[in-house]
Amino acid sequence: MAKIKKRGMTIIEMLVAITIFTLGMGGFTLLFSRVWQGNSYTLEMGQASMTASQGVNKIVKYIREARQSDNGAYPVISADDNDLVFYSDYDRDGKAERLHFYRNGADVIMGIREPSSGFPVTYASGDGETQVISSRVVNAADNPIFAYYDSHYPEDSVNNPITTPATVPNIRLIRITLHININPNRDPDNVQIQSFAEIRNLNDHDRFGI
Repeated sequence: MAKIKKRGMTIIEMLVAITIFTLGMGGFTLLFSRVWQGNSYTLEMGQASMTASQGVNKIVKYIREARQSDNGAYPVISADDNDLVFYSDYDRDGKAERLHFYRNGADVIMGIREPSSGFPVTYASGDGETQVISSRVVNAADNPIFAYYDSHYPEDSVNNPITTPATVPNIRLIRITLHININPNRDPDNVQIQSFAEIRNLNDHDRFGI
């Protein structure tokens, strides 16, 4: 009986197989890398959006609880497109701190100034400490962080939002809007987070004096 001669792979066949395998691995690696980058981007956008949402909720909470300062000053000090200053007991210590919310580049900052412990009570100028409330903020110039409405809103939509800088005794409702994007040059589009806050400790009598 004749023996069957087994034929192995030639060098050329082996090189072709290695080349095909290498190209396949390269394509898989590229695909995996792109999927990973996409998932990483989505995750980072989700985290930034969550942080921004938490920041907006904090601002809303403090605005709703705005009150007179410990020396009797009006609850709201100043109100502009990207800058808002008012008094509120943010740390629940029974004292009204001066809170300053403003935009600094891509961040929304909260500045805090505690009242003095002496009598009469005073508030030093500037912020005593600062905290980053939100980052990756990309609001355009025509889409400010803060918008203000008087007691005639929503019936009067012609004169609302109020022209800024707002006349503070007229403010009854504040809209907070943040547009978030970790990379505005690529999809997806900006994530918008918006909420409204009514100043609960004001009434119509308060609007005639500071």
